[in-house]
Amino acid sequence: MSSDPPPPPPKVTRHVQPLGPRVLVRIVKDPDRLDSGLFLPEGAKENARQALLGEVVEVARTMPKVAYDLDDDDDDDEGATLGENVSGVPLGAKVLFGKQRGLAVPWDESLRVVDVRHLLAIVDEIPEGEIQ
Repeated sequence: MSSDPPPPPPKVTRHVQPLGPRVLVRIVKDPDRLDSGLFLPEGAKENARQALLGEVVEVARTMPKVAYDLDDDDDDDEGATLGENVSGVPLGAKVLFGKQRGLAVPWDESLRVVDVRHLLAIVDEIPEGEIQ
């Protein structure tokens, strides 16, 4: 009798779709050095900040709308469209939120589901040469 190891579990890709007035935010990592060249360990950065910068990677949406064509036998998703953004926050926006706000996603510590009412600001990044 052979005791082969069990096969590895299948790889899973997860898509998080926030519900209600919530957004999925990926925390933007701070640089490890200040402009002066001083290195900041992660603990010092965590203790000093009160808010986090994140990028909105998914928003709450209405139910997706699917257009069906009965004559089409293809299994592609050409007729599927995303539902309308109901969060009020644009997809891809940079946002500030309190470091204690939002729920961490269990399988990715850089992701948080944040209630829109806990967002402090939308941050526009303007290149230095374009500032007037």
